[in-house]
Amino acid sequence: MEDLFRIGVITSTHGLKGEVKVFPTTDDANRFKKLKKCILRTPKGDIEVEKNSCKFFKNMVILSFKEFKDINEVEKYKNCELYVTRDNAVPLDEDEYYIADVIGMDICENGDKLGVLADVMQTGANDVFVVDLGDKKELLIPVIKECVLDIDYEEGKINVKLMKGMLD
Repeated sequence: MEDLFRIGVITSTHGLKGEVKVFPTTDDANRFKKLKKCILRTPKGDIEVEKNSCKFFKNMVILSFKEFKDINEVEKYKNCELYVTRDNAVPLDEDEYYIADVIGMDICENGDKLGVLADVMQTGANDVFVVDLGDKKELLIPVIKECVLDIDYEEGKINVKLMKGMLD
């Protein structure tokens, strides 16, 4: 299982006082309001940073960190990613999962392996599992109780029940 979760990517600086524009890669941008610390992944290594302020503008989050006081200090971090540890991640509700934890799991029906979970599409209504069946074939499975029976983290597999016509 992943220990770090990407929550955003710094796209540019904002103003002269060390603020940065962050494109959120988390499904809930409001998580930045509660954010205290995160990890800035740079080409020279990871840096733990502490949030100083947070505001929102259009689809972006404007952040400042206590470690950086002006534009010259943050300019070099354009295109760097922000991560949080599993301990600082947004807690899951029942029947929720972290996408990073399920990617690569085997997809099985009645004990038979169908393929490997390659991606998760977030559609709004429900997620959709993109299953790699091999030979450049994919299967799309809606993440609904009728199709996804359970996720077994210990075994590394997801048990599903395909609806009629899904493999045709």
